[in-house]
Amino acid sequence: MADDDDTSAGLTAESTGLPARRRASRSAGPPVEPVTTSPAEPTDPVDAPASATVATAVKEAGAGAPEPDAGESTSAAPEPVAEDADEAPDARAGSRRALVGWILTLVLVVALVAAAVALLIQRNNAAQRDEQRNAFVQTARQTVLNLTTIKPDTAKEDVDRILAGASGEFKSEFDGREDPFVGVVKQAGVTTVGKILESGFESQDGNTAKVLVAARADVSTPDGTQNGPRDFRMRVTVTDDGGTMTASKVEFVP
Repeated sequence: MADDDDTSAGLTAESTGLPARRRASRSAGPPVEPVTTSPAEPTDPVDAPASATVATAVKEAGAGAPEPDAGESTSAAPEPVAEDADEAPDARAGSRRALVGWILTLVLVVALVAAAVALLIQRNNAAQRDEQRNAFVQTARQTVLNLTTIKPDTAKEDVDRILAGASGEFKSEFDGREDPFVGVVKQAGVTTVGKILESGFESQDGNTAKVLVAARADVSTPDGTQNGPRDFRMRVTVTDDGGTMTASKVEFVP
């Protein structure tokens, strides 16, 4: 009854200056834990406009960007670096250039070898041709020298030497006339000593060639009336019979 006594005595909270006591009331159910909140951080009045400006710019930039499709995953694998994509074509191009260079080098080597072989063959053919032509000329010179060198004491040997290097038409001219010719030379006592003045290759047809020969024969007779040099020009046809050179024809050229 204290409350009634206090009220009736005229003592109230306002008159006494003490805080009024409140009657505690509790709702039904388990007790609720008090929620503790941290005091809000003070906002710097200077930075507020800048933050609002940045937020507005970010929002506007986001609004302009295309939204991702629903089917696409935001965690897609990153695209390959452009440098790797460029390195592969460069590597292939480098391989092709190396292959082309190798092929060109091989072709050049083959061409050089072929040219060297062709040059060697040509040189060998030229050497063989020159050697054969020289043999033709030497055979013609020896034939004319044998014809212009005859002595009475060695007439038989001289004629045999002429026939040893003769063939074809030229050899047939001595058939059956060898002995009479030797007899005439011995009887006349005429001596001739030949000397080759000049010779030259004229033409060739297969294994046969024609050679021009200029010769001089010094003639001596027993009475001396026919002494003196005699000049001759002859065209000798030489035949190569398996490497054996013989005079097949002799003609006097004016």
